[in-house]
Amino acid sequence: MTSTTWWWVRHAPVVEMTGLLYGQMDLAADVSDDAAFAALAAKLPEDALWITSTLQRTRQTFDAIMAARGTSAEPDLIEPDLIEQGFGDWQGLSYNQIRERTDPALWVSPGTAEPPGGESFATVIKRVAPAIERLNEQHAGRHIVAVVHGGTIRAALAAALDLSPDKALALVIDNLSLSRLEAIGDPSIPLAWRVHYINFVAG
Repeated sequence: MTSTTWWWVRHAPVVEMTGLLYGQMDLAADVSDDAAFAALAAKLPEDALWITSTLQRTRQTFDAIMAARGTSAEPDLIEPDLIEQGFGDWQGLSYNQIRERTDPALWVSPGTAEPPGGESFATVIKRVAPAIERLNEQHAGRHIVAVVHGGTIRAALAAALDLSPDKALALVIDNLSLSRLEAIGDPSIPLAWRVHYINFVAG
């Protein structure tokens, strides 16, 4: 039986877009909270495979974690499939602005709502879940630290717990929070997931 442990870290805050939906906009993160990074770094395993998305805020967060450990390094993998949800024409708008511009019927099932030029959260799950399966196969038995996005982490939890898109969107994933999941299995049996904790903020 093989156990692969995922340590999901949401990137540091994007201060310039507080209250706005920024999705796949490539914005910088505020990595000035040294105490928060020291506490987070102390919780993470030493012998891990490190993954970021393609957006700079995840790389900046990774760099700050490494700095808190007194070192520098490159991520082992930069994984495009773990990028944040693409909100298309909604990016840069507040939630109130979006609701003012859309049909109320769209929000009966927000997990399947598709922004113009973007993707629904249900589509994000369909993108993220196969990436996790692939990485589980390629790196079975490892600790994997994925420094990514709130939407990505919710999608990972939806896949692990068989949650509907709407239910997964109800999960709170704070900046610099840690969610730990364990994938257990071998080629002869279906993969099983164990959730150790969700949205843990160190410090």
